[in-house]
Amino acid sequence: MSAEADPTQRVAIGISFGNSYSSIAFTSAEGKAEVIANEDGDRQIPSILSYVGGEELHAGQAKGQLVRNTKNTVAYFRDFLGQDFKSIDPTPCHQSAHPIQHESTIGFKIQDSAEETENTVTVSEITTRHLKRLRISASDYLGKNVNAAVITVPTNFADAQKDALNKAAKEAGLEVLQFISEPVAAVLAYDARPEAKLADKVVVVADLGGIRSDIAVIASRGGIYTVLATHHDYEVSGSVLDQALMDHFAKEFIKKHKSAGDPRENDRSLAKLKLECEAVKKALSIGTSANFSVESLANGVDFQATINRSRYEILASKNFAAFARLVTHAVEKANLDPLDVSEIILGGGNSHTPKVASAVRNLFPESTIVLAPSTSSTAINPSELSVRGAAIQASLIQEFELEDIEQSTHPAVTVTPHTAKAVGILLISGDEGTAVFHTIVDAETPLPVRRTAIIATPREGGNVLLKLAEGLRHIKITKPEPRVREPSSDDEDDESEEEEEEVREKTWKVDAVLSEAALKGVKKGAKIEVQINIGHDLTVNAIFREVGGKGGVRGILQGPKVTQNGSA
Repeated sequence: MSAEADPTQRVAIGISFGNSYSSIAFTSAEGKAEVIANEDGDRQIPSILSYVGGEELHAGQAKGQLVRNTKNTVAYFRDFLGQDFKSIDPTPCHQSAHPIQHESTIGFKIQDSAEETENTVTVSEITTRHLKRLRISASDYLGKNVNAAVITVPTNFADAQKDALNKAAKEAGLEVLQFISEPVAAVLAYDARPEAKLADKVVVVADLGGIRSDIAVIASRGGIYTVLATHHDYEVSGSVLDQALMDHFAKEFIKKHKSAGDPRENDRSLAKLKLECEAVKKALSIGTSANFSVESLANGVDFQATINRSRYEILASKNFAAFARLVTHAVEKANLDPLDVSEIILGGGNSHTPKVASAVRNLFPESTIVLAPSTSSTAINPSELSVRGAAIQASLIQEFELEDIEQSTHPAVTVTPHTAKAVGILLISGDEGTAVFHTIVDAETPLPVRRTAIIATPREGGNVLLKLAEGLRHIKITKPEPRVREPSSDDEDDESEEEEEEVREKTWKVDAVLSEAALKGVKKGAKIEVQINIGHDLTVNAIFREVGGKGGVRGILQGPKVTQNGSA
């Protein structure tokens, strides 16, 4: 009986299918996501296929063929799925088989059989072959036939691309239970950890991939994820970092061996240069220096050199800064301020580079947690983030009927009303009427929602006025007062004193008061419990009471404004 006919027969995994690398993972009996290594021991599996004398080579073995068997090696093909030939950018395939137009789709002309004739293989067929190899690796590791998967996709993957990927997966013997967006899978990987605490937060997932950067701003509210903004850039990527190293070593080679020529001007030499520079980049992520060594780099001349991390960071400084700017741009696109961001999760293999994390870190306040290997000892491997999230999701839904999964992810279900503004309590106390706004329900929270908060009252106690209100977040900027500098007899042009930076802080302003309640005779040093329930019909049920006290105030009223947002 098939897995589709009987969900109990499913053996499901998570698959992260990237342009550069793919990975596979499963969830153990203890509920922990484990990344699976393929037959060569690689957990980061190059998304590459190569054909030699009719034999199919995959992943790392295929990557080695980029130098000696370029025309029969297919790489960087994921984004071509479901696309029209005129809309694609074939640049990443310069050092591998080139994409061509084939009927209504995209194909590659390769010699994939023992016969000395070229065949046109569609991108869908290449994807099927790649997914099949991943499925076999997972089946061999688990000792049972893997037949289902949750597959990660970028947030800008169109429906036509998902349909093409679904068809290719089915041909590979995989039932696609669900497509999950890469940033949501990354957040899920962190939130599923046993030590994770469920909290309302704004998370930025920044993925510096091999040939593109993907940024997503996500509102996490009670375990429900809403994508507030996304940004994609094909100019800032890991390949650009590779190029900085390639240019550096090519120039060093020309200095020492001028007569041998420029290795970038020969396809074979260029392929060797690129492969070694990628290895150097990875080495610099974990060490302070790395060796570059290529036999017969150009015209039979061997070349060896060394580089330290500081030099690399200078060479690629513009690219690191550009990536950091993409992150802040996505935050602005979501109409937020860096002060609103609780966490930044760095994903993709290039996030192992310490400079990537520090460049982002410098543009956000200290209150923002940056989760990357160089900034957090508890950070998850950036290369494994999305596949871990996919595996966790697969374990949660693998026994559901496919029809139920499709219904649960239908826009009619996932597109829900969200609060447009924050809802909280304005607490007014004391003879002078000191007012402080406490946020209880954040903006962009899906409805219905229930939140409870414990609010401290002034030490003197007494009567307390509570106003249930909508709040608007403002960024208060305090600029330092200009200093009147005394002239120095030692050095009239002394510039050693650093000027103070402006201070930015998050403040709240009350936009609209929904209701009021008064608690009389609150005990000295007591605390007040506030419970807010906002329903689908926008009614608000609010309860105010002194913690440990009797009675309280209860009321039902029409609720705040909402927006229509999709929860991912």
